[in-house]
Amino acid sequence: MFSKILVANRGEIALRVIRACKDLGVKSVAVYSEADAASLHLQLADEQVCIGPPISSESYLNMEAIIHAAKKTGAEAIHPGYGYLAESEEFAKACEELDLVFIGPTPQNLKLAGDKITAKGVMEDGGVPIIPSSPGGVETVEEAIPLSSDMGYPLMIKASGGGGGRGMRICQNEKMVLEEFSVAKMEARAAFGNDEVYLEKYISEPRHIEFQVLADRHGNVIHLGERECTIQRRYQKLLEESPSPRLTENLRERMGDAAVTAARAVKYFNAGTVEFLVDKDDNFYFMEINARIQVEHPVTELVTGLDLVKEQIRLSSGEELGYKSGDIRQRGWAIECRINAEDPDRNFLPCPGVIEEYHPPAGFGVRLDTHLYQGYELPIFYDSLIAKLISYDLTRDGAIGIMRRALEEFRISPIKTTIPLYLKIMDDSLFQKGEFNTAFIERFVPDENEDE
Repeated sequence: MFSKILVANRGEIALRVIRACKDLGVKSVAVYSEADAASLHLQLADEQVCIGPPISSESYLNMEAIIHAAKKTGAEAIHPGYGYLAESEEFAKACEELDLVFIGPTPQNLKLAGDKITAKGVMEDGGVPIIPSSPGGVETVEEAIPLSSDMGYPLMIKASGGGGGRGMRICQNEKMVLEEFSVAKMEARAAFGNDEVYLEKYISEPRHIEFQVLADRHGNVIHLGERECTIQRRYQKLLEESPSPRLTENLRERMGDAAVTAARAVKYFNAGTVEFLVDKDDNFYFMEINARIQVEHPVTELVTGLDLVKEQIRLSSGEELGYKSGDIRQRGWAIECRINAEDPDRNFLPCPGVIEEYHPPAGFGVRLDTHLYQGYELPIFYDSLIAKLISYDLTRDGAIGIMRRALEEFRISPIKTTIPLYLKIMDDSLFQKGEFNTAFIERFVPDENEDE
């Protein structure tokens, strides 16, 4: 086991990793930008190192500064959390070359996960169902038109080197391909430094379901069940739950086997997620591998009893898994709401500011992962995620009831948050019945084209 770990992140995930270190008796080093000097994660860590000014490119994305901080403090390993450098092949390689353990997948895993075209080819060769798509990157719109015609509409133009909805366009006909192709390439270049795009068949009314996998360096690979991630806005997840109300036991078993097959096909190591789309006829298709700890990992922890961050640390220190998929029994139901500092009634306008009133929910079945406290000023430079509220009960109805109560208790002011949106979702009859798809959130948000 390591004696000291540097946490290369901020906010709630930095706190989450630091707490896992404390549980394991491992010293922690927190890094921070000048804008985060008052952040809560600094107070819990054993050491603190400022790594630069507020702009992420000069601080949380500054590989040289982070590695220097690790070396200066004597840290043996770096946990990247999620976002920032968590999926950087270059950063993982740099850690490796300087005798620092990168707590996460291998550089080879990160390289493949970042190249969706190659990853899909590997999955297809391994027998994992994939969504029909172009055989490789598509360079020009002239090349895209005949491919689109052969594939059939609707289809998607997607960035090869990234995700999160950037560089992604849904096209219903040839005219839309002509209009959107260059836009998708420009977005991909701006977001990922790589303008390669490919075409993929669009699955209508899908469910987005992912399986958590763990793999050690000794050839052991398991899955820990699924997470339902269908409720999204602009391809960004809003609410997750485990298990999925959509899956039958047969479909769950087949998808879990496919997730393990996918992880084995790429020789995956550490914690990761295999993501699938499920259509209305119970066909499922591989989407991508997320090579990191996920924002939504707490729902899996609550239904399995496993601390995934501790598992990441343990596996990276060279230990074996020590258990099989059959040893892990899901029990109960967990739901996570991502609380953002945004105004849902104004097209999710970000709402930074000082937290003057802060009253967190508590009680049986409530977990809250957050870095907020009364008097804290939310910096304007970073993501608007401010808390993850998770409910747990033996039944889905029970978890919904606990979540509703917790949302009603949660007081954060004067800033606007997405709490009112989630209260509407908890009371929605289709949500309560588990009947929704990726277009579900359109029931609750105003027309984004309306003037604000």
